[in-house]
Amino acid sequence: MRISKTEYARRRRNLMGLMEANSIAIIPSAREQVRSRDTHFPFRQDSDFHYLCGFDEPDAVLVLIPGRKHGQFVVFCRERDPELELWHGYRAGPEGVCASYGADDAFPIADIDDILPGLIEGRERVYYSMGRRAEFDRQIMAWVNAIRARERSGAVPPGEFTDLDHMVHELRLYKSAAELRLMRRAGAITARAHVRAMQACRPGLFEYQLESELLHEFTAGGARSAAYPSIVGGGANGCILHYVDNDSRLRDGDLVLVDAGCELECYASDVTRTYPVNGRFSREQRALYELVLQAQSAAFDAIRPGNHWNQPHDASVRVLTEGLARLGLLKGSVAALLKKEAYRPFYMHRVGHWLGLDVHDVGDYRVEGTWRLLEPGMVMTVEPGIYVAPDNTGVAKKWRGIGIRIEDNVVVTEQGCEIITDEVPRAADEIEALMAARS
Repeated sequence: MRISKTEYARRRRNLMGLMEANSIAIIPSAREQVRSRDTHFPFRQDSDFHYLCGFDEPDAVLVLIPGRKHGQFVVFCRERDPELELWHGYRAGPEGVCASYGADDAFPIADIDDILPGLIEGRERVYYSMGRRAEFDRQIMAWVNAIRARERSGAVPPGEFTDLDHMVHELRLYKSAAELRLMRRAGAITARAHVRAMQACRPGLFEYQLESELLHEFTAGGARSAAYPSIVGGGANGCILHYVDNDSRLRDGDLVLVDAGCELECYASDVTRTYPVNGRFSREQRALYELVLQAQSAAFDAIRPGNHWNQPHDASVRVLTEGLARLGLLKGSVAALLKKEAYRPFYMHRVGHWLGLDVHDVGDYRVEGTWRLLEPGMVMTVEPGIYVAPDNTGVAKKWRGIGIRIEDNVVVTEQGCEIITDEVPRAADEIEALMAARS
């Protein structure tokens, strides 16, 4: 279920259609990252690079030159090396990049200093995302300065640099049918992982043992890694938004907040469920849980074409503020509480974010100072929460240390939205029934 060569070619055409005449775009790949001494982290390709070609090797540079007679799509990459491949795995090499990834031209990365300046020379504009990689920034400027040094001999350096991020990221914001198929599959794998974790949960386990259930299901489903470090927070740890220690023991009577999603073919899933360690919600836990669930439902209802990005968040804020006032955690009229944002000590993040090749995916939330309108093909998370800090003396003791978040992934459709992680139970009664059936 990979993205096709045809789609990658269409993406490059779309980007080149946005570029000025007589211009060049330069996109470096990600680099291998040292974990410790001579051990590296598993390689993960730069998302923009992957989006434009799907080539999954480090030490590569993608170049797009609209209108170039000898080919518009050029790649610099590592050469084939049988000895190194014996140790570290297969390389495509320049010939393989042309044959398998549709490059018009491909050259050894070792030759980039000799060839790329010649491709830059005479171009009026260079599209490049400056500031991401200092070493490559310096290399780009060295090539340009070398061309400038030869101006008296007739060399023509580029006149302008334009940031490439905005153009690529606007394209990435709208998911194709093939991307949505991958993201639905990633959502289904993640859903199975959360169900597995619910069924495995019991008092006395360590948080990392619950995490291992998630990672097992990710890999078994064909997703070789998590999209981000999994959060498994039992009790008050669930009030820490980005808790990743996952080393505490799960206690009878506590909730556990599990925020985890797999990455499939570089596409992320991002799901959170909160449930009782012993399988039964207490009265206070259920009251806050049902409130968060109502807030999520209100946000779902606000996701449809023509509504703007912030409307789902506003809907969740109103429901949570009304509920917190009803339960006595906030005091005053709802209108006054909303005006002074009294909910913020309990709900300090937004209701969601874009989702795609990155878990916090690219794309502007505002356009020319106003909230972006939602359109079909956009994918986002919906994740309201309530976090009552254990040291919050402004509320009754029975509420303290309860952290709850419920998160799903949705696609904006012509009619509204499609929840693509709907296979994980959300209702409190459904969660209790699932956990009661565990072996």
